[in-house]
Amino acid sequence: MKQFRNMLLATSFLATAAAAQQTDLTIAIQLEPPHLDPTSAAAGAIDSVLYSNVFEGLTRFTETGAVVPGLAESWAISEDGQTYTFALRSGVQFHDGSEMTAEDVKFSLDRARAEDSTNAQKALFAGIADVNVVDPQTVEVTLAQPDGNFLFNMAWGDAVIVAPESIEGIKQTPIGTGPFKFVEWKQGDSISLAQNADYWGEKPALTSATFKFISDPTAAFAAMMAQDIDAFAGYPAPENLPQFEADPRFQVLVGSTEGETILSTNNLQAPLDNVKVRQAIAHAINRQDIIDGAMFGLGTPIGSHFAPHNPAYVDLTGNSGYDPAKAKALLAEAGFPDGFTTTLKLPPPSYARRGGEIIAAQLREVGIQTEISNLEWAQWLEEVFRGKDFGLTIVSHTEPFDIGIYARPEYYFQYDNKAFQDLMGELTGTTDQTARQDLLAKAQTIISEDYVNGYLFQLAYPTVADARLEGLWLNQPTQATDLTGVRWTE
Repeated sequence: MKQFRNMLLATSFLATAAAAQQTDLTIAIQLEPPHLDPTSAAAGAIDSVLYSNVFEGLTRFTETGAVVPGLAESWAISEDGQTYTFALRSGVQFHDGSEMTAEDVKFSLDRARAEDSTNAQKALFAGIADVNVVDPQTVEVTLAQPDGNFLFNMAWGDAVIVAPESIEGIKQTPIGTGPFKFVEWKQGDSISLAQNADYWGEKPALTSATFKFISDPTAAFAAMMAQDIDAFAGYPAPENLPQFEADPRFQVLVGSTEGETILSTNNLQAPLDNVKVRQAIAHAINRQDIIDGAMFGLGTPIGSHFAPHNPAYVDLTGNSGYDPAKAKALLAEAGFPDGFTTTLKLPPPSYARRGGEIIAAQLREVGIQTEISNLEWAQWLEEVFRGKDFGLTIVSHTEPFDIGIYARPEYYFQYDNKAFQDLMGELTGTTDQTARQDLLAKAQTIISEDYVNGYLFQLAYPTVADARLEGLWLNQPTQATDLTGVRWTE
């Protein structure tokens, strides 16, 4: 009996030890960040690793896209809608042990809106007239005019709160207030995080997490099948999903994103500065062929830069239906009966590389030749996004509710329409939801009828994970891999 009891104790100990070991996670994503400062780059891969894990803002997005309190536990809005008084949470520390106060909030917002700001979403902060520290736990933000999107804007990864002491090294050693601390970046391979024992809120179940960067779809499949990784967020080879679904070791989650996938067009480069040429390109494209060929059916066709799940969405796909004959006629009207040649610069994601080959073939059918260049993410940011050295490119804009980028003539596709800019200004000052929906319908229609870009599809978000994991986000209201609620079930 004593021997049996000892066996039970040993078995119990082993089971407890095995369970205790299940507090780490290795999760893969396709793109590696160019650096680790979410407040000074457009690369969504930065937020994919750091949003809500390492850095936090005054407000934050949940998986449903709702905006909830973050570092601000509450706020009051003045009657004129122009002053927001934020009450900050007490006991919040940065990962270096320093206290987070209203001075850090003021520094972060003033830095984001400064004349020399390198924030990729500087327009989010343009409406701020003043930031005033009332006391260490209270900050007052005054707007130039009411902005119905202000709390929403403060939830973006570009609006996270940083400390002035950590700015110098932030691109390599990020120091935030989140539930995980940055540990190590092995460039070209992985980023490691560890649980923040001094976190102000509920501590995550995970004690450590490693983000692996696997850009190649074949390598992604091999790593997942061998269980070298526990999950792959944004799995890049949708053709493999049925195989994972049939394997009891795995679970497959397919959610929606804010990612409008577009054939982005340089509106200042001839002949793409001609609206008839852009319209011809739109009619030369068969969206469903791209969705089927590049995404194996995952994706929702779009006709403007707007998410189909948004209540204000208008279906404008009819403006750019597949019609090669019409495309050829439009090219002839524009003075290019024999077509022309332009560049097609493709970043690493599968939707771009695979979709690019399909689009190049479709454009070739109407006489448009494309010189394809496959770029790494850092190259794409330098040449296309910052340098504007491109004719066409394919990219998914995963930022939430970002139709306002079309009001920025300096933005990389260089669209300049004063009527649209005025409309966005009117939208900013409008708080009535019905009126806002009407304005958003007009905005979608303007850019659709101007054929600013080729509107392809809303990006789906497939995640393959160990069947024992729970708490991974299904949907992507912002580009994030939020690990705060992830746990092992055994």
